[in-house]
Amino acid sequence: MKFFVDTAEIDAIAELNDLGMVDGVTTNPSLIMKSGRDILEVTKEICDLVDGPVSAEVIATEADDMIVEGRKLAKIAENITVKVPLTWAGLKTCKTLSDEGTMVNVTLCFSANQALLAAKAGATFISPFIGRLDDINLDGMDLIADIREIYDNYAFDTEILAASIRTVNHVTEAAKIGADVMTAPPDVIKKMVNHPLTDKGLDQFLKDAAKAGIKIV
Repeated sequence: MKFFVDTAEIDAIAELNDLGMVDGVTTNPSLIMKSGRDILEVTKEICDLVDGPVSAEVIATEADDMIVEGRKLAKIAENITVKVPLTWAGLKTCKTLSDEGTMVNVTLCFSANQALLAAKAGATFISPFIGRLDDINLDGMDLIADIREIYDNYAFDTEILAASIRTVNHVTEAAKIGADVMTAPPDVIKKMVNHPLTDKGLDQFLKDAAKAGIKIV
């Protein structure tokens, strides 16, 4: 499973990237706003930092305007993935940009039918939102499973990018189902290392080492 980090904070990306935990980055207007940076400037810095795809989202809502914005974003770096919403205008933009050789991440997916349309339009990535479905008492993992089955049935190249991941359990379940990629905030990725039995075992080892006077250097 590929790990994308969902943030526009350079320091957080760099820390995880140094550990080999970053296969790509996803951003959106809200994350850009939180960073307090110019979208073109911070996106270029992220692209220079990581080797994998970096999603930068359009803000227009009409296809012609989305295409103009997408082409401008695509010029930032070779690893830019233009992010578009799952609307008819977004699908038109996806088709146009994909045909031009630009990677496209179709976001805000909440149904298997939407995912099927995105794949037909040539999306590089489809981003189903797990957490937001959970918020309305639906199981976001059911959507991941449905998309996985459909894409496997017809050998679509579009990669499933599990998004709106809120917990470490979301990561585990998405990986078990077979999502190609997951994107999560830095704090969720870092929490994956935590387990109470690890802490308990380490505490006991350190106590025993102290009692035995064990020294390595």
